[in-house]
Amino acid sequence: MASAALRDTRRRIQSVQATAKITRAMELIAASRIPKAQARVLGSKPYTEKLIEVIKNVGAAGAGGHPLLERREPNRVAVLVVASDRGLAGAYASNIIRMAELRIIELQQQGREVFIYAVGKKAQNYFRYRGYRIEQAWLGVTDTPGYGDARAIARTLMAAYGDERIDAVEAFYTKFVSALTQTPTQQEVLPITRPEMTDEEAAARVSYQFEPSPDEILARLLPMYVEALVFNMLLEASASEHSARRRAMKAATENAEELIRVLTVQANRARQAEITTAITEIVSGAEALASQK
Repeated sequence: MASAALRDTRRRIQSVQATAKITRAMELIAASRIPKAQARVLGSKPYTEKLIEVIKNVGAAGAGGHPLLERREPNRVAVLVVASDRGLAGAYASNIIRMAELRIIELQQQGREVFIYAVGKKAQNYFRYRGYRIEQAWLGVTDTPGYGDARAIARTLMAAYGDERIDAVEAFYTKFVSALTQTPTQQEVLPITRPEMTDEEAAARVSYQFEPSPDEILARLLPMYVEALVFNMLLEASASEHSARRRAMKAATENAEELIRVLTVQANRARQAEITTAITEIVSGAEALASQK
């Protein structure tokens, strides 16, 4: 009969094996989602680039100002933090949250009033636990963001900026570089910095006739540009989250397999010790019986 220590070791092996199956499955799921997320990131870039090109042409045609281009003294700053809804992705969420919090502390030390807009349950829970006031949070977005999610976020920020409840918007998200590299990034969203033509672009520029007026076209384009900017951030963050989760689950699976090997060796040694003890007892008993004859 196995000893208590051996039974405990075997139970631990079974528990770790079950955990390894879960982490392996999560690794495969995350790996399957990375190509799709990466394709969405690449697919969104031409639209944004074309918007920027049209804005440059409209601006060169003499389009005037727009409320989203207006720069004010940044006394009230909105901080948009794009984290994740789920964990098990290593330091993915904590890295971007830490970066945003350092900026929030810096702004508060400068006497600025900070408004936090959180995307993802991780960001919401962290800042709420720390006692920060969250103006609005969007949950269930980060796994597979849609353009409607980006539009809702962008319109909320633009409305607050247009009503002068905030003077600037800074976004914090994780930029997807590759499946192995993701970079926490800070980007100014509002006010919009008007894209300017380079000398080469100006020399090659085609003269357009605009209908309606350039000012009206610009008024339509700028909100679309902010929506596209936010959508690209969500897509970059989603691809980064899947990549970080795949790495984290791969490391967890490898650690579980190593632990199983260590526990198996322990169990084998414990079993060998029990067998040796049993054989010794049998031999000793046999010798004792033989000596009595």
